[in-house]
Amino acid sequence: MNPPIAHAELIATFKRAEADAAHKFGLIKAAANKGPKAIQAATETATKAAKRRDSFAKKLEILGVSLKD
Repeated sequence: MNPPIAHAELIATFKRAEADAAHKFGLIKAAANKGPKAIQAATETATKAAKRRDSFAKKLEILGVSLKD
């Protein structure tokens, strides 16, 4: 793979991970009415999604790609 295609794929993966993390954090609000165990599960899932997002962000930073809004 040439570098621009690799960058584009990594950027697309980051964008998906970013959207997924945002969605998972939104689920915490929905779980609030279902009790503490549901909130805990949603929080753990959101944390994992945020770690994935941050991992892709670090990889992009290493490549010199900045996606800050």
